[in-house]
Amino acid sequence: QVQLVESGGGLVQVGGSLRLSCAASGLTFSAYTMAWFRQAPGKEREFVAGITRGGGNPYYTDSVKGRATISRDNAKNTVYLQINSLKPEDTAVYYCAARRRFGALSTIAEYDYWGQGTQVTVSS
Repeated sequence: QVQLVESGGGLVQVGGSLRLSCAASGLTFSAYTMAWFRQAPGKEREFVAGITRGGGNPYYTDSVKGRATISRDNAKNTVYLQINSLKPEDTAVYYCAARRRFGALSTIAEYDYWGQGTQVTVSS
């Protein structure tokens, strides 16, 4: 079965950096668009960044533009999210997700598979 396993979360100070990883199995990774979402306590899940099958055209939500980089290694079936200059408002559970269909990267309902999430806490 399909599994998406996130790692790399943790506690980091304001201004620090984290690199999240999501290892995929049970699917043809290169055929899937991949994305990162996050959910803070009491808030809805929101799109953070997405990347198309070949790795081109990454797309970011405004709040992380200039601070985040999404990338993928199709040989390793892994997608990454690097976030720099972390802020307290980046605190959330971060989820990776995979989809086969084309369409807007930020549409949650279009994603077929989800990971369990990894907690990122930014302390001041």
